[in-house]
Order: sequence, then C-alpha cells, then structure tokens
Amino acid sequence: MARTEATTAPDADALRRRVAGLLAAHDPATTDPAAFLQARFDAGLAWVHYPEGLGGLDAPRALQAVVDAELEAAGAPDNDPQRIGIGLGMAAPTILRYGTDEQKRRFLRPLWLGEEVWCQLFSEPGAGSDLAALATRAVRDGGGDWVIDGQKVWTSSAHVARWAILIARTDPDVPKHRGITYFLCDMTDPGVEVRPLRQITGEAEFNEVFLSGVRIPDSHRLGEIGDGWRVAQTTLMNERVAIGGGRVPREGGLIGILARTWRERPELRTHDLHQRLLGLWTEAEAARLAGERLRQQLVAGQPGPEGSAMKLAFARLNQEISGLEVELLGEEGLLYDDWTLRRPEIVDFAGRDAGYRYLRAKGNSIEGGTSEVLLNIVAERVLGLPPEPRTDKYLPWKELAR
Repeated sequence: MARTEATTAPDADALRRRVAGLLAAHDPATTDPAAFLQARFDAGLAWVHYPEGLGGLDAPRALQAVVDAELEAAGAPDNDPQRIGIGLGMAAPTILRYGTDEQKRRFLRPLWLGEEVWCQLFSEPGAGSDLAALATRAVRDGGGDWVIDGQKVWTSSAHVARWAILIARTDPDVPKHRGITYFLCDMTDPGVEVRPLRQITGEAEFNEVFLSGVRIPDSHRLGEIGDGWRVAQTTLMNERVAIGGGRVPREGGLIGILARTWRERPELRTHDLHQRLLGLWTEAEAARLAGERLRQQLVAGQPGPEGSAMKLAFARLNQEISGLEVELLGEEGLLYDDWTLRRPEIVDFAGRDAGYRYLRAKGNSIEGGTSEVLLNIVAERVLGLPPEPRTDKYLPWKELAR
C-alpha cells in the first residue's frame, strides 16, 4: 500500500486512517490471520518506525502504540510476539541497522510475520559474562564461505528456530573485542546440533548448540569482518530493553499476580507480609514508569546503557516478588505442578503456579546479561565511574589464559 501522505511522516490521525483502510479491506472476522498479518506488513503498520517497504512508514516510533490500540480494539490478530521475541527484539533491529538491502528484504518480513523463529548463538561454556572471550571459530575457505566450529550454550528457542544470530572469532591474533564477526546462521544446515538443557523447573527451554563444520555464505555476514563486537552491542542493548523494558499496565507482571492473591485470600495476610507487599508494589510501579520514560527516549534513537538498569530492576523485582508469593502461600507455595521434561516455545510466568515462578525467576539475573555485568555497565556508562582494571583488554586473544 503506497503512502498517501508523501511529503512528511504520517501523524496519529493519518495512521488511524491507514488502519481503517486495512480493516475495511481485510475484515479480521473473516480474513485468515496469516493473510491479515501479511496485509498489515505491506501497509507499513507492522513497525511504523521502520522504512517503507520493510513493514514501516518512517513514522515516529511512539506512534506504534496508536496502531496497536486501533487493531486490538478491532479484534485483529497479532504475530504472537512472545513466541518470536528474540527475532523482534534482537535480530530485527540489528539487521535493520547493519544489514544490506538484500538482507533486510530477505529476513525482516518473515521474521515479523512469525514464519521464521530466531535464536541467539552468543554465550559459550567459557564465555558467558565475558562474552568477548568467545572461542567459536569462523574460518574463510577458498570459495569465500565461512566454516564455523564451536559450542554455544543457554540458547533459548534453538529447538524451534530456523535462523540464529551468531558471533564467532575470525582473528585470534588481535585483542578479543576486535577479532569477532557477526553472522546469520541457518539452524537447518548440516553440522548444527541442538541438545536440551534441563533446568531447575524441569523444563528445557534452553539448549546447547554444537557447530561442526557449519558453512555460512559471506552474504550472511552482518557488518564488516572483525566488527562483530560493535554489531553485537546493538543486539545486546535491544535485548536488555526487550527483557526489562516491555510495556506493562499498572499491576502487570508478577506484582499483579501477587496482589490478586492478596486480595482474594485474606486468611493468608499478616502485617509483616502487608508491609513487604506495599514496598514491592511501589518499586514495581516505579520500574514501570521508568520503563515508559525509557521507551520515550528510544523514539529519538538507539537504546543506550539505561536499558541495563531496567533489566537489573526487572530481575531483582521478579525474584523478590516470586519469593514473597511463595512465602504468602505457605505450604501451598511449596507445591510444584509438574517435573516432566518439556521443551516449551515460550516462558509462561502467568499460566503456571507459584513454585514455577519462584524457580524460573532465578534465571532472570543471568539471562540477557548477568546482573554483575549490568552493574558494571550502569556504573561506567550511566554514572561515569572509573572502569574496573582489565589486564586482558589489549592482549591478543590467542594469548589469553583459558
């Protein structure tokens, strides 16, 4: 659908008219959901701040809320964002910023439509908190392709993913941050092996991935050779915003579940638990409002280190709230519904019991950057404190102790 307001970016009224046109041509009540999503993407209403032809209209990012509200009110289907969160929140903004025109056209549409699920091949057994120490190697052969060998770990959704964002070492003779290159990896290629990692919850939403002679064409390299660390920073900053800065209503998330239990189960209440609940409710509301401010800052550009602070708060609050919920429920809170090994596509905090929430929240301070690493980022890049000493920063990677 061509833009009718050709000279300037559309405003809220123009977007409402465009949504109305989409709904008139594709009634959600009678249109196949996949066909509706395709029409929405082609109308530029997928992510309005993206360029025209890539699901957007070059409109201000803040106007996406206008589109979403209109479509939700009309009962339009969404693209199941929880299932494809890694693609939407991490792969897409990185491809948009560093991808070639061909890569953008190839990957962004099926990604947003949910036709291709993405995962993230970053962390390794010896390179988690110190991600730049990664050892997975990418060596270019005589034909120009890259051959990848190594192991990745804690990979969410690898068991259902078609594509992966991957960083690998292409030059061991330079310092660790400089010898990394960023790739887009087809998870169906020969040499990719995905194995489940069973967690404390009994499930295996995470995986370890072994890469043995996996061939990636140079056309699936994102950014310049050796510039992968800079490209990865875009992914990581967006990841932290996606994890800790998502839009939620008042009493959304775990605090809402806890508050509902408090209201519905007066026999469980004590004065001490009431005081602790009020404190956590206040902190959760402050974090929610801080997240709104962060999203307003995103309108002006790329996410910055402030997203690390939001992810820090998200992890701590989830752990404290889920702990208080178990304590409030007493013996009932110690029950756990199912230890069966399952391989879910999404993390369902709301649909499970208190025991699951308590156990799963422990991972919030590890996934998406450990809290210790994020504290360093906030200290150095937000507060401007001196960086901690790093004796290995300028040594060639091959000389580092491992």
